[in-house]
Amino acid sequence: MTVTDLSRTTTNGHVPNAGTYVIDAAHTTVDFIARHLMVAKVRGTFSGVTGTIVVGEDPTHSTIEVAVDMASVTTRDEARDTHLRSSDFFEVERHPTMTYHASAVKPKGDGWIAEGELTIRGVTKVVPLAFEFLGAITDPWGGSRIAFSATAEIDREEFGLTWNAAIETGGVVVSRNIKIEIEAELVHQAG
Repeated sequence: MTVTDLSRTTTNGHVPNAGTYVIDAAHTTVDFIARHLMVAKVRGTFSGVTGTIVVGEDPTHSTIEVAVDMASVTTRDEARDTHLRSSDFFEVERHPTMTYHASAVKPKGDGWIAEGELTIRGVTKVVPLAFEFLGAITDPWGGSRIAFSATAEIDREEFGLTWNAAIETGGVVVSRNIKIEIEAELVHQAG
């Protein structure tokens, strides 16, 4: 594998070369973290992820388009996964896809932030997505790849994900605030 500098330095830091990059689903994870019974963290993953990032000559003009197959959710517990796919949560029969669209990014600290539109269950809200460019490389097959880490936090109830149950000692079964963590690898599209 050849390590080649496939990025550039701008006044806003290190960024990938301009171009169109497509998500490599086999090397990308979209995870979420919720609190269970107000104390423990429960993690879930969506494996069905597709999307494109277009990196602009001016990095602030970059765009992000991502779609997530909601039926691909797994939390390592089939009963919980089935409940998440039901009308209590994702209602995948009517809303099979979660999407994120951003038409610009801006520098923030050592990283970047997108003020994109997240759509879940037909409800769209602006959600800031903070991300960090991890680097670029030429893969063993001659392709150019880049990688990012990203995080966001949402209030699930704003998207109609309101199911919950009170617990006897106070609090609820599932937290309102959900943390999203993304590790994305993308392949440059020639042409």
